[in-house]
Amino acid sequence: MSYPFVLTIAQIVISLILITLVLLQERSAGMSGIFGGDGSGIYQTRRGLQRVALGSTIFLAILFVLVSLAQLVLG
Repeated sequence: MSYPFVLTIAQIVISLILITLVLLQERSAGMSGIFGGDGSGIYQTRRGLQRVALGSTIFLAILFVLVSLAQLVLG
């Protein structure tokens, strides 16, 4: 197995996980937003699982960029 193949597989896996995390974090896009709800405009801090999801999203985004750059340089 060559490095570009491994990097391509890693890039695909990271992107799928990243897409999932971003979709899970969507805020104020529930059914009330679809039917004209105001979303109440109150800022809430992220706690527990939301904070972990945000940190994981940032980490995976940076990792995705690094893998993409490595693939560009090595490929």
